Amino acid sequence: MGYYLLGHPLAHSFSPRLHALLGNPDYQLMDLDAQELKTFLQRREFDGLNVTIPYKQTVMPFCEELTERARATGAVNTILRRPDGTLLGDNTDIAGLMAMADRAGISLDKRHVLILGSGATSQTAWYAAQAGGADRIVRVSRQGPVRYDNVGRLEKDAQIIINTSPNGMFPHQLEEPLIDLTQFPRLEGVLDVVYNPLRTRLTLEAEKLGLKYANGLRMLAEQAVGAEELFMDRAVPVEEAEKAYLALYRERVNLVLIGMPGSGKTTMGRLLARALDRPFEDTDMILVQKARMEIPEIFEKEGEAGFRDRETEVIRECCAEGGKVIATGGGAVLREENRDVLRMNGYICLIDRPVERLERVGRPLSQSTRVLEKMRRTRMPFYQAAADAVFENSGSVEHLAKAMLEDFNAHFGFERPES
Repeated sequence: MGYYLLGHPLAHSFSPRLHALLGNPDYQLMDLDAQELKTFLQRREFDGLNVTIPYKQTVMPFCEELTERARATGAVNTILRRPDGTLLGDNTDIAGLMAMADRAGISLDKRHVLILGSGATSQTAWYAAQAGGADRIVRVSRQGPVRYDNVGRLEKDAQIIINTSPNGMFPHQLEEPLIDLTQFPRLEGVLDVVYNPLRTRLTLEAEKLGLKYANGLRMLAEQAVGAEELFMDRAVPVEEAEKAYLALYRERVNLVLIGMPGSGKTTMGRLLARALDRPFEDTDMILVQKARMEIPEIFEKEGEAGFRDRETEVIRECCAEGGKVIATGGGAVLREENRDVLRMNGYICLIDRPVERLERVGRPLSQSTRVLEKMRRTRMPFYQAAADAVFENSGSVEHLAKAMLEDFNAHFGFERPES
């Protein structure tokens, strides 16, 4: 017996860790193909299930009873095996999506809502939008009257966009968003149910436009709370739910270091990785290993443009998954594409060091104070735009490491240690 996430494929699911944080250590993945599904459900050798793609509708006939919200959405994401062996099908995704909107400060009341996608989760979004008081709800898909290629003309007054499609989900996190947000002059907020990466390209675009937005990790956490309440027949306190969400986010996010060449990113990265028990990656070091050339030689043979192309490739690889400490090259933030990739799974810290104290050995663009001062003035707007936090590296490395750890932990709900 036990508790499982039922779906296919499940290799990159965060659910077992999330449920463990909510007090259920017996939660496991059950990755089944369609042929194995029927036998598993008929045997009923489980206490409870969460259900994800592609089985949210497939499991419904196996449930003796469906809740009102499961019937209304035509989808089940939570199944409870009751003492008599019968199965109750529920849909906790609705509460998860509504909590996601609420935490982002996005109101659905009297709003014109666009739902991207036509799968089971789109039904959940439709139900949530109705429950939230939306005035107009329109589904957008590749076929049908309102499509991705004409939605900007037909529904330009849309105020809220909810993406329920897998667009932008790992490992396809760099694919283009389905729609261009600038087509909607009245747009107020964007909700994306994708939770891997932690920020999708769609929500990054929303952020650049100054819109309210939320990615799917919040929804994942809140629907898991609903499932645990059904499984364990107990209310999960709000504080406990928030602690679990922040803990999972902290585990999954990369701690990314940016700053001028020679500002101490590699040294600090190693210290922080050791303190957090995380893998450490230095994009310049990886670039050199892959190129089999030192950085000055790359500049000499391929110029700065060639170096930047190599750098972009390495940043994509390093940032595809979370849970690391990553030190970047001094010019990594110059390309918007790099800034976006770093932010997808990153909490970004700028290390700012006085120009006269920057290390210069082996750095082709850092050979004079005048050049460095000009470089700093040029790059600082990019550093500041990308950074979630800024730290001055003018004292001991131990003091800086302590300050950065305290900031990182406090940002994700961990108390600052006593001095």
